[in-house]
Amino acid sequence: MKKTAASLLVYALEQIGVKRTFGIPGVHTTEIYDELNSSKQIEPILVTHELGAAFMADATSRTSGSIGTLVIVPAAGMTHAMSGIGEAYLDGVPMLIISGGTRRDSGKSYQLHQLDQGKILDGIIKKYYLLDNHKDVVQTIYDAYEIAISGEPGPVFIEVPVELQLFKGECDKPMPYVHKEKSYMPDPKQLREAIDLLLEAKNPGIYVGWGAVDAGEETKQIAELLAAPVATTIQGLSAMPANHPMHTGVGFGASATPTGQKAFANCDAMLAVGVRFSELATGSYGVDVPENLIHVDINPEVFDKNYPTKIKIEGDGKQILAELLAELKKRDPNNKVRFEKLNELISTEKKKYMDSWLKKKQNDQVSPGFFFDALRKQMPDDTMVVVDDGKHTFLTAELMPIFHARHFISPSDFNSMGYCTPASISTKLANPDKTVIGIVGDGAFMMTGLEFITARTYELGIILFVFHDGELGQISQFQKIPLNRKTATIIGDINIEGVALAVGAEYIRIESDNEIDYSISQALSLAKENKSVLVDVNIDYSRKTFLTKGVIKTNLGRFSLPDKIRMISRAAKRHLLG
Repeated sequence: MKKTAASLLVYALEQIGVKRTFGIPGVHTTEIYDELNSSKQIEPILVTHELGAAFMADATSRTSGSIGTLVIVPAAGMTHAMSGIGEAYLDGVPMLIISGGTRRDSGKSYQLHQLDQGKILDGIIKKYYLLDNHKDVVQTIYDAYEIAISGEPGPVFIEVPVELQLFKGECDKPMPYVHKEKSYMPDPKQLREAIDLLLEAKNPGIYVGWGAVDAGEETKQIAELLAAPVATTIQGLSAMPANHPMHTGVGFGASATPTGQKAFANCDAMLAVGVRFSELATGSYGVDVPENLIHVDINPEVFDKNYPTKIKIEGDGKQILAELLAELKKRDPNNKVRFEKLNELISTEKKKYMDSWLKKKQNDQVSPGFFFDALRKQMPDDTMVVVDDGKHTFLTAELMPIFHARHFISPSDFNSMGYCTPASISTKLANPDKTVIGIVGDGAFMMTGLEFITARTYELGIILFVFHDGELGQISQFQKIPLNRKTATIIGDINIEGVALAVGAEYIRIESDNEIDYSISQALSLAKENKSVLVDVNIDYSRKTFLTKGVIKTNLGRFSLPDKIRMISRAAKRHLLG
């Protein structure tokens, strides 16, 4: 039979369950988009910038059962999308990138968009394919999909030259896709040894990340049987419901809230699942990890990178936790007394910390504590929360409890600004029955804020809270504390209402704490009418998060005594003399 590569490509994407593609059409993808237009399953979403498309694809993979997929032009489309591709790569998020490719049958050089994409992408994708003939199209998509979702997930790039799209070529009848489920069977001896360590410990602890995001039930049961506190990474914040009595919050070192610090103070054995002990997750590696560390991860390369392990178990977090739970149930441990004491400590410290943010309402600014307290009370329990990179990220992590898996997403190890606005859009597209909110700093909003027109175009009831302080808040605070200066971090006062007018969104301004409750209620009502809403929040960033304080303390502690004296003296002099 004869088919065009464009038609074969769309067939294969339908087979692997793609519901939407994100991108901007161009001369190198016209045929693909024409075939997408004929698909009864796939909706091609037009974006304003390929960076936004990549973040949308990332969020689709994180919050739905469908893999996020780009369809972009080569060269400029690819370079625009690279930050989003890099985010997916470092965060372990599956993604397919379909790119057009310049013609190879013309014999001409210096064509429009002609460059070696594979060479540029090396280092931020799992694999690059350049299609050579029609026969390989369908199987290549199947293989690319398997690579993207297998092991530690990540992005895979497929380049489809124009001549394959335009002209029909010989191919076999395309076969339906059949997924081969992979099972990771750990050594039973390893499992027994791991349980032995945890049961022998006086104060075991559990630390979970995105690799355990779908294993919340197993994590809860193990925590209850062991009477062990559970901390998460920022990316894995939703891996453990915040209303569980053993949940402590993000982290357990100097950058964690007092709840995590006190619950893990004497931890002598740790079960770490789906984590890499990366810089952001550990507050610049400012955590004390016990000698008896049991590390579970699907990627064996993460073991012993930053902290030595006693037992390392390679495999899928959910499968391994299920095996550990089964072994633990056989032992039938009784830790009720410790569980009750730990529950009392955690609940007391959580309340004490939240209360510290709720002392007195302000008449001229919005206090983070009152904002998040009202937000949590008014939003449904299954609200999906999307954040960006910035000070608002850590405020949300500390003050906004998340109750359901995959209901909080954030850029993490790549840590790219501009994530929230487009990611909120695709999260709502993938979850139309859920309340979706984005929380973003004004600096990050300025990078991709105009993408909000896509929300208006598709009539998506999204609420985007813009924390508006006129600065790059996190970095300016890092500058201010030791240097008493703010260099190139004052961004100016953007007119958020003007942006709302430009993109056709509803606009609400929260000027002070007295306006929080009504404004959130108003925003929810508008969103229920499928109206996209920009909420301009006059945020007070003066109080430091524990992440900020912890990172500064940790890094200062690593300096030699002479350098420490020099840094402290310089800071004191500048704060005294200006």
